[in-house]
Amino acid sequence: MGKNKIIIGCQWGDEGKGKIVDLLAEKADITARFQGGANAGHTICVDDKKYILHLIPSGIIHPGKVCVIGNGVVLDPFAFKEELDFLVSQGIGYDNRLWVSPAANLVLPYHKLIDAVEEKNRGTEGLGTTKRGIGPAYVDKVARHGIRVADIFAPDRLKKRLEHQRKLKDKYLTGSDDERADLERTYKELLKLADLFKPLVVDISLLLAKAFKEGKSILFEGAQGSLLDVDLGTYPFATSSNTTIGGALTGLGVSHKMIDEVIGVVKAYTTRVGAGPFPTELVDEIGEQLRLHGDEYGASTGRPRRCGWLDLVVLRNSVRINGVDSIAITKLDVLDQLDEIKVCTGYQLNGNEMTEVPLDLAELGHVKPIYTTLKGWKSDTTGTTDFSQLPKDAQDYLNFIADDLGVKIRLVSTGAKRNETILISV
Repeated sequence: MGKNKIIIGCQWGDEGKGKIVDLLAEKADITARFQGGANAGHTICVDDKKYILHLIPSGIIHPGKVCVIGNGVVLDPFAFKEELDFLVSQGIGYDNRLWVSPAANLVLPYHKLIDAVEEKNRGTEGLGTTKRGIGPAYVDKVARHGIRVADIFAPDRLKKRLEHQRKLKDKYLTGSDDERADLERTYKELLKLADLFKPLVVDISLLLAKAFKEGKSILFEGAQGSLLDVDLGTYPFATSSNTTIGGALTGLGVSHKMIDEVIGVVKAYTTRVGAGPFPTELVDEIGEQLRLHGDEYGASTGRPRRCGWLDLVVLRNSVRINGVDSIAITKLDVLDQLDEIKVCTGYQLNGNEMTEVPLDLAELGHVKPIYTTLKGWKSDTTGTTDFSQLPKDAQDYLNFIADDLGVKIRLVSTGAKRNETILISV
């Protein structure tokens, strides 16, 4: 495998990237988070302990490893502090190994208020937002009046920018008895956090460039999945950032030459949280079985995930967009009890068959999946660590996926724990 790797979710998020990053971070010097915010939830299981991280890179669990948060992340400073406190309570220190970009925009309480109000106003046309304030924070960023990490070290500038926010967001703030509308309170609380952030802030772009020049290995970590990319995903049912490979370059200020290998994470079936098209969704007993056996509930929201068969059409799209070199397939064991497994290999739309996603991704809500049916293996694969020890039908299923996508399988996850993994080539 290449020295510097990027981990990309190839579906609608929740592919199991946290575990993959955790496994690969052990051999990397630096783990770098490049986009998203506290709407992400990466779950890592080590022995009998479960760690759920929303902002801090998954590599922090490994002693001595350096983790960075880039300018492409929208950082909730209060959630960040809670996460730091949690890590310290677990005996995991972060001194001199966790760094934050001063250019990262902040997610503040009023962003969450606006998120909730706007989602309510959409009514039945809701996007299924997590209400974590991510979208409104990115709106401020693009409109060029966001508040960034660097601003909390300049009290006068911070106050002026918050006063400007009061004018811009008058219809949400004036007359509201919601404490999140209290900008004076937000101002005071941010100043209290200045001492926490001050020793963590560095030029992330420069730090990574120096590390690259010194031959250190870097693992790039994203959040959500390719199909939620604000430009290339199922817009408007998408997140507010670039979840695809380009987001890593702009979200950290690095060159494409620093990425040696692109690893796509693929869940062995498909899930989605919130609204939006989902061609292979199963609203039946099998869908409920996948949700139950896969523990398909959002790490950030607790919401039940929609479940369905694997969709190779959307995966072909993700592999092409990101230049995926190899894939890590997760949650294979969730399929253990099925007699047969269907895989979507094409769509029908208006009487025509297609093997690629429609030009207008909104039409995904109208396509009819074309399935290939494979034989299930009806055998417990949990904890299997050798590919050759998998049932032949499980091997056939995995190879069917890899052959269709034209990529190699580097890793297969057969359970939530670190050691419940088949490492084919790492």
